[in-house]
Amino acid sequence: MIFPNYDVIVVGAGHAGCEAAAAAANLGSKVLLITMNMQVIAQMSCNPAMGGIAKGQIVREIDALGGYSGIVTDLSMIQFRMLNRSKGPAMWSPRTQNDRMLFAATWREKLEQTKNVDFYQDMVKSIIIKDGRAAGVVTGLGHSINSKAVVVTSGTFLNGIIHIGEKQFGGGRVAEKAATGITEQLVDLGFESDRLKTGTPPRVDGRSLDYSKMEEQKGDDEITGFSYTNTPKPNRQISCWITYTNQKVHDLLKTGFDRSPMYTGRIEGTGPRYCPSIEDKINRFAERERHQLFVEPEGWNTVEIYVNGFSTSLPEEVQYEALKQVAGFENVRIFRPGYAIEYDYFPPTQLTHSLETKLIGNLFFAGQINGTTGYEEAACQGLMAGINAHQKIRELDPLILKRSDAYIGVLIDDLISKGTEEPYRMFTSRAEFRTLLRQDNADLRLTELSYRMGLASQERMDAVIEKRNGTEKIKQLMKEISVDPSEADGFLAKYNSAPMPHKNKSIQLLLRPNIGLKEMIQELPSLAPLKVFAPEIIEQAEIQIKYDVYIEKEKEIVKKMSSLEDLMIPDNFDYDRVAALSNEALQKFKKIKPRTLGQASRISGVNPSDVQILMVYMGR
Repeated sequence: MIFPNYDVIVVGAGHAGCEAAAAAANLGSKVLLITMNMQVIAQMSCNPAMGGIAKGQIVREIDALGGYSGIVTDLSMIQFRMLNRSKGPAMWSPRTQNDRMLFAATWREKLEQTKNVDFYQDMVKSIIIKDGRAAGVVTGLGHSINSKAVVVTSGTFLNGIIHIGEKQFGGGRVAEKAATGITEQLVDLGFESDRLKTGTPPRVDGRSLDYSKMEEQKGDDEITGFSYTNTPKPNRQISCWITYTNQKVHDLLKTGFDRSPMYTGRIEGTGPRYCPSIEDKINRFAERERHQLFVEPEGWNTVEIYVNGFSTSLPEEVQYEALKQVAGFENVRIFRPGYAIEYDYFPPTQLTHSLETKLIGNLFFAGQINGTTGYEEAACQGLMAGINAHQKIRELDPLILKRSDAYIGVLIDDLISKGTEEPYRMFTSRAEFRTLLRQDNADLRLTELSYRMGLASQERMDAVIEKRNGTEKIKQLMKEISVDPSEADGFLAKYNSAPMPHKNKSIQLLLRPNIGLKEMIQELPSLAPLKVFAPEIIEQAEIQIKYDVYIEKEKEIVKKMSSLEDLMIPDNFDYDRVAALSNEALQKFKKIKPRTLGQASRISGVNPSDVQILMVYMGR
């Protein structure tokens, strides 16, 4: 079989691989997407959901940059919720439940409609390397396929081992074989690798559950979705349900601990701290009498249910007996038991900020191979790796997002600067500038950047300009429009706000607690001229007006910190000549090779004094 030469080969077709292939192809590169199974492209291996705290912001950033995850999610959603509405807008996070099969089918359809993407089903067993650069791949069937860059997005497949109780077998996902060869080759070349683990709950038959014993969790009345494009939204939603474990459940689970791969030491890898297994929860939080479980439908036309919160690798019979003690699960039928999976990853301090490896040029890593967990974290890395693979082979500047630009920038900087010894998951608390990095303004932050590269369309850019101009127009009009007490007092009383003593500008009225701009426009005649603006523009104007002080404070901090970010450290800088550095800082600087003094200051184990010494030395 004769293959053409490609610009970029993407290894693996999970969330990272799909975004990488789409991004590179949409920028103009000829792309080959290689997967071991064409039937499971963009498979939701774990829960059938996208977004959530901080993760929702990432999906909106992917969308603003021209990626597909937001669009695919909107087209396959069965429920939408905006989390944390009771808190400030920096904490608002969109989340969807999705139809698992429709999500994967929609992703494949989008990729098949993307010019420049070819597909091939095979396992990649090694990378072709010429003159210190990735130059293609060798497949399990013996094909050598040439390219100018390679993006590896292997997920949990590299030497994957699945554990269910005392049973263990090779696999990258249940019923799918593991991938071999790449780890061994890269370790021989000098790469450092390690092991991580993750887990998944049992899937059950929804027809066997008694929902009358559970709490219903409905979707929001208003569906905003993820994509800034006008993707169709569902006209109905499916409810999720909430139930709880109890002491009987815990006692039954404990009977299997002596056969748990986690407690018998058969699992070497570190698991995700923030998404622990049910046995880990019982062990770590022994004082808790119950743990919450989310009963999540897997799609429009299936009875399969995902039991979120019951991730486990205990023996199947223990899983079954314990589940039967959960309220509503008395007659449960299990479709698939939960299991743990252990796999290889490469500590991400071996990468540059473009996600290119430091040892081998034109070789990029994205997703769980870098130690992350979660579809959203994987997808954004795939997007950035795909963009930067295209940029590299054309000798163009890489796209590198700063921590003040996007959650994506925070994630990549954390990985590159600090590394991770456990599956990395994004949280709002990881971002210093979360008031600036909101889900509502990802388009305003990132679309112009993507548009200039040729990834975001003219239509997207026009929408951003309209939103930006409309927001400024509303803010200006509210500074000009005055509201009379006779008009406002009834409205204010309705929202438990004090009467106005005298005529006031409408912008001052909006600064009161419990007063919303949408309600002001609907109920105050003087603000009727603002009814012409779209809801998302009205929301944006309200956020900018209400949180102006906090936003400006954060911008000032960004300005102060940018002085360190702008001080570049040459690639060939000789740290051994800086005699006053601490031994730990010297070792970390030589290993990680920070790009800027800002990045150097964030490396674990580096003290402020080390950064000052480095700054003085560079100044000389």
